[in-house]
Amino acid sequence: MMGERGGRGPRREGDGHAPAGSERTVPPRVGTPVTGPTERPRPTVSWTGRYFEDFTVGDRYRHPLGRTVTETDNIWMTLLTQNTAPIHFDSRYASETSFGRPLVDSTFTLALVTGQSVVDVSQHVFANLGFDEVRLPAPVFAGDTIYSQSEVLSARPSRSRPEVGIVTVETTGFNQDGTIVIRFKRTVMVYRRGFGPSAVSVEPREEPPAE
Repeated sequence: MMGERGGRGPRREGDGHAPAGSERTVPPRVGTPVTGPTERPRPTVSWTGRYFEDFTVGDRYRHPLGRTVTETDNIWMTLLTQNTAPIHFDSRYASETSFGRPLVDSTFTLALVTGQSVVDVSQHVFANLGFDEVRLPAPVFAGDTIYSQSEVLSARPSRSRPEVGIVTVETTGFNQDGTIVIRFKRTVMVYRRGFGPSAVSVEPREEPPAE
């Protein structure tokens, strides 16, 4: 995960540094015993996302994963959502349009790029409040690989829920050629540090060896 403008986000290139003020849940070295030489070392907890305190207006996050879109993605999306527009699943029909081939359902593109942003923006989401100004400047086709990044536009404490803050980001998705295929604003409620559930609070229970 990368924060391009400093602030309170993590450093570039996934160098393992947590945001300022975040708790360290594991020792700094993998394999270091926690309580004594006979204890098994605790596993390293990987990046768990930002809390409200970690957002700074103007920070930009390049989301780490790209995703190649397939024909199956497009067909399943139209079936799941009962979208009957043949331009998404009828190759003969689509060949007679100016695109010459099926278009990927734009709601799939929105869902994909939103999902790519979660690791940096809303891993600790309380609620998704809305999308605004969704723009689709270029089409997506099967075989395109989609990447994305987000910029923090605003961050303020919630007036009604002291355990969360409200963050607005602008997220941009682009293909393997750098062509922007989607851009939108999204507003989410994000937990403050120390609130909300923890996904790493449960430890595996080791069974005693059979005798």
